[in-house]
Amino acid sequence: MKRVPVVPTILVALAVAAMIGLGLWQLLDRLPQKEAFLAQLAANPSRPAIAMPAPAIGDDLLFRRASATCLSPISFSTEGAGNAGYRVIAHCSTGAEGPGFAVQIGTTRDVDFKPDWRGGPVSGLISHAPSHEPLIAGLFGKTAPKPLLLVADTPVPGLTANAVPSIESIPNNHLAYAVQWFAFATIALVIYGLALRRRAQRG
Repeated sequence: MKRVPVVPTILVALAVAAMIGLGLWQLLDRLPQKEAFLAQLAANPSRPAIAMPAPAIGDDLLFRRASATCLSPISFSTEGAGNAGYRVIAHCSTGAEGPGFAVQIGTTRDVDFKPDWRGGPVSGLISHAPSHEPLIAGLFGKTAPKPLLLVADTPVPGLTANAVPSIESIPNNHLAYAVQWFAFATIALVIYGLALRRRAQRG
């Protein structure tokens, strides 16, 4: 009977240990953090309203009620909104003292819709603004904070009301990630065990 190969066994053991470590990290560290964060977001709509913050502020303000005054729309853009068609976003100036902000002023099924809106006071819930950062960017370092926008409670004339931003849009996949890492470790052990068995039979 052939001896168990030392180097391959060490490499497999290290790989399996790394996979189990990643699974435990997702299960014991990342999952509780995400659950606590989601609990905070779930309470945000009932908290007092705030002034619309800078566009790139942290995600801890998601679903918080806010208000702002759009002195004048600098530009408008449309983004896909699934079954609702397209959401229309106004990019607003707040004067020399502020950085400006984005407000989703309603939805439409006409991608070429031109809103006749000159600005004014708006209020609603804070949500993520559309981001065109490629998904692969996250594999090579920390991604930039997602920009925020105000989802208006009342649509401007000619547009349909916005869907209310929901916490359901925030994924919580850490338990699934943990299960995947544990499954990868199990599969690696099974495959290596079968390889050793075949090797022994040949011997």
